Amino acid sequence: MATFLYRLGRFSFRRRALVAAVWAAVLVALGLGALTLSGQLSNSVTIPGTESQRAIDQLTEKFPQANAGGATARVIIEAPAGTTVTDAKGKAAVEALAGRLKTAPKVAAVVDPFQARSISPDQRVALAQVSYGAKAYELTDEDRQALLDTADAARAAGFTVEFGGDAVQGVPATGATEGLGVAVAAVVLVITFGSLLAAGIPLLTALIGVGTGMAGIFLASGFLELNSNTPILALMIGLAVGIDYALFIVSRYRHELGIGRDPEEAAGRAAGTAGSAVVFAGLTVIIALAGLTVIGIPFLGQMGVAAAVTVAIAVLIALTLLPAILGFAGSRVAGGRIRLRRKPVETTHGERWARFVGRHRIPVLLVALAGMAVVALPALSMQLGLPNDSTAAPESTQRKAYEIASRSFGEGSNGPLLVVVDVSQTADRQAALGQAAADIQKLPDVAAVTPPRVNQAGDTALLTVIPKSGPSSTQTEDLVAAIRAESGKLDAKLAVTGQTAANIDVSEKLSDAMLPYLALIVGLAFVLLMLVFRSVVVPLKATIGFLGSVAATFGAVVAVFQWGWLTDLLGVSSTGPIMSMLPILLIGVLFGLAMDYQVFLVTRMREEHVHGAEPQEAMVTGFRHGARVVVAAALIMISVFAGFVLAESSLIQSIGFALAFGVLVDAFVVRMTLVPAVMSLLGRGAWWLPKWLDRVLPDVDVEGEKLTKQLNDAPGDDGRELVGASR
Repeated sequence: MATFLYRLGRFSFRRRALVAAVWAAVLVALGLGALTLSGQLSNSVTIPGTESQRAIDQLTEKFPQANAGGATARVIIEAPAGTTVTDAKGKAAVEALAGRLKTAPKVAAVVDPFQARSISPDQRVALAQVSYGAKAYELTDEDRQALLDTADAARAAGFTVEFGGDAVQGVPATGATEGLGVAVAAVVLVITFGSLLAAGIPLLTALIGVGTGMAGIFLASGFLELNSNTPILALMIGLAVGIDYALFIVSRYRHELGIGRDPEEAAGRAAGTAGSAVVFAGLTVIIALAGLTVIGIPFLGQMGVAAAVTVAIAVLIALTLLPAILGFAGSRVAGGRIRLRRKPVETTHGERWARFVGRHRIPVLLVALAGMAVVALPALSMQLGLPNDSTAAPESTQRKAYEIASRSFGEGSNGPLLVVVDVSQTADRQAALGQAAADIQKLPDVAAVTPPRVNQAGDTALLTVIPKSGPSSTQTEDLVAAIRAESGKLDAKLAVTGQTAANIDVSEKLSDAMLPYLALIVGLAFVLLMLVFRSVVVPLKATIGFLGSVAATFGAVVAVFQWGWLTDLLGVSSTGPIMSMLPILLIGVLFGLAMDYQVFLVTRMREEHVHGAEPQEAMVTGFRHGARVVVAAALIMISVFAGFVLAESSLIQSIGFALAFGVLVDAFVVRMTLVPAVMSLLGRGAWWLPKWLDRVLPDVDVEGEKLTKQLNDAPGDDGRELVGASR
């Protein structure tokens, strides 16, 4: 493979105008397609096969008037101090608001607070329920604004009006603040290369790759229902790996220029050596992300595939467009006017650190492992859930509506449960409905059960159950399970749905899928790393180190987003249960990124080992060559991910923080500390591989050893004979 990439790098360098034109055409074509054919992104988080989804399907078939699966809004109207919503002025304001709600775009039904008796005990607050004929993701910004505008008259009269529910939630978007991470990455690149030109090339190729990937995602949204977080995850991962992969190849290109290669030869060798590591590092990320498709959760699978495709584009750009751009820049990439050091030093910081770790490997191992264990402790109390109005920003109308409703009606009013009662096989349907409502009312944590709504056929009814506890509480989870258990005790069949029940089902499904998914990606990547390093011990060590990074990251996420530590410093506006999708998403993404650093750092150690260096010296020399670039790459990834902590969406904030912290721990504690300590401790045993397995495994030559030997043996040491022979 190294030989193929060498030829590809030289071809792209020579035919740089053609390669650049092809990528420009691809970007323009996808961009035009995205502008003309893109569709609406979805906020819905559903999983086919769950009871809540089956209940929605049943209602859609037998009770379409219930608008199951459609968007909903809860409208809170609070009277001014000293007045009530039941006096003449208050009643007129509530009825007028209900009338305006009925005329809002796509609204199917409005439940009047007086008819539903949803008036608070002190008669100061009324709660109106709005049902839409369209799903939440089908609502446009104009539809949501029209809903909010219905409150203008009541607010002008002195009433407080706030809105909750999924109908109010817009599609999360990135802003200028997230670009701060890219700015920090640019500074890191300038410090690393000491050249504005060399620093600008990785940024340019990464932005082209992300632009291509994002355009493809928005184009696909016109034909597929994609989750609104899909492009954001792709943007995060695409930027980070795009910059990193280009950084590794540009660094090798500058090294080859520095030892006297001509630019074309340097580009070929950089693509054949560092490019091989980029391919395998990219494959680990792609495997981890694409693996999300096999766990049976459609929206996560979509996010994984979109991000995996973006990573694949980053790899392709690093292997083709990057050498082409290097062709335009030529040897100027090696120079620079920015001088950050007065004179070169004989011993680098990386080498000094590696020798220190090698001398004190046991204490270093113990301290690093103990530190990770302490940080991981909060993960033992992790509580999973999905976002609701309680986790919205404090100044948002959703959060204000949640707080007023909780104060006036109890927290359970923010998470009503819809119970579908199937009496089609029951002789006395009316009695069965009454018995179902009575039995549910007797269950713990039930505040109220509304009278049943029956379809025209009379075989399906809908009960609304108001819990006493909030939608994210364990008591509400227990109540959903208890209602479902009642189905076996009655003549009627019961099914629980609604946003709260759906969130509980999704969280449970995600939790159940975590361990199988972890086993899948770890198994596949273990085989891949065994191919790369031709060792059983190194992949095992890499995997164990990754598990430590994940545990520590989970602990930090719980401490910040569940316990509320450092929220003011990090700008986190609300705390609560950890997003259900975060752990499994973090496992997939962080595993791929962690293996990046494993590949880039340890391949150089293996290269020294293959060339006959003693184990300790191979570790130190490999670390000296790889540490500076790996540190720069890690800082870039951390900067890009940390920029997303400034986003408005709590999910995006938590993903950005988790990935930034995970890369920090994995790069600096695991790869830069534990790896050299363990490699020094194991010595030659680190490269142990059974002889029978050595014969079976193909030699992928990721270090480019065979390529280097062929090129060095060729006349003139410029590789032209090798290239000519390939034509």
